[in-house]
Amino acid sequence: MTSCDVTVRGGGIFGLACAWEMARRGAKVRLIEGTRIGAGASGGLVGALSPHMPDQWNAKKQFQLESLLMAESFWSGVAEASGLPTGYGRAGRLQALPDARAVEMARAREATAADLWQGRATWQVIRATGAAWEPASPTGLLIHDTLSARLHPRMAAAALAAAVTAKGGEIHIGEAPEQGIVLHATGVAGLTELGAALGKPVGGAVKGQALSLRYPAPDAPQIYASGLHIIPHADGTVAIGSTSENSFGDPATTDTQLDALHARALAALPCLTEAPVLERWAGLRPRARSRAPMLGRWPGRPGHFIANGGFKIGFGMAPKVATTMADLLLDSRDHIPEGFRVEDSL
Repeated sequence: MTSCDVTVRGGGIFGLACAWEMARRGAKVRLIEGTRIGAGASGGLVGALSPHMPDQWNAKKQFQLESLLMAESFWSGVAEASGLPTGYGRAGRLQALPDARAVEMARAREATAADLWQGRATWQVIRATGAAWEPASPTGLLIHDTLSARLHPRMAAAALAAAVTAKGGEIHIGEAPEQGIVLHATGVAGLTELGAALGKPVGGAVKGQALSLRYPAPDAPQIYASGLHIIPHADGTVAIGSTSENSFGDPATTDTQLDALHARALAALPCLTEAPVLERWAGLRPRARSRAPMLGRWPGRPGHFIANGGFKIGFGMAPKVATTMADLLLDSRDHIPEGFRVEDSL
């Protein structure tokens, strides 16, 4: 083994994205994953890269906006270095407007989006056309935003791993020695470990269930309806998710809650009625107590850092998380936003 500048623990989206960004900048990187690349939530099905509402602005929303705006160049760089597809596509999103109040709020957000999104994406109220790929909307109106994108989680993870090794990085499945600075991006297990080390809970696991259908709509926008993300992927599949379960038994099994989710998706988008189910998936997602990503130094453990807590928004936040942590670890430049620091979850 060669000597390394940085050891990254965890082969999920945060660990892989940070490893890639640091390798891209010339650091010698070793990534250690205990089971397999994308073993946790990063090996799921959905891959929605969707913005928060363009109002009540805060540091978390600004961070996410910057990440979504840099996503195309980030993922194209990964694809070029790896020679593999990531499934990235910025096709936008449609949302139903159920009543007059929802229409009023959506129209108000048109103006705030124009300002807050810097003119680089739009949020508009449009009239439904009756096309098959539109959510049922009682008002006949929809929100269309052009900031939302999608990513295929498993393709993206595989491409990131290949990109890291293409830049001279090491990836070890199992165990390997740590060298240099250590970044812990180990998801649910990492939250448990950190909480035990600090003597207080810093977050936990939320179970999610999702499914994949065979339905080719690779260039269609994603749909957000009835609390569901319906994501058409470039490989001819459509992912639907996810449940959010704070109480659960077996974290890896699917059940009637996924059946109900499927039924709601068909009601919202009837064109999927005959689409065969390809896969049912369940897994655990790491949620920090602050509900924002948890970034920064491991308190009381010099040379060790944390990148965790990407609950629901991990793929969308990954490019900005990667550049933020690379700046901190490689250049000692700390611009972690308010609410994202490890201490904010204590």
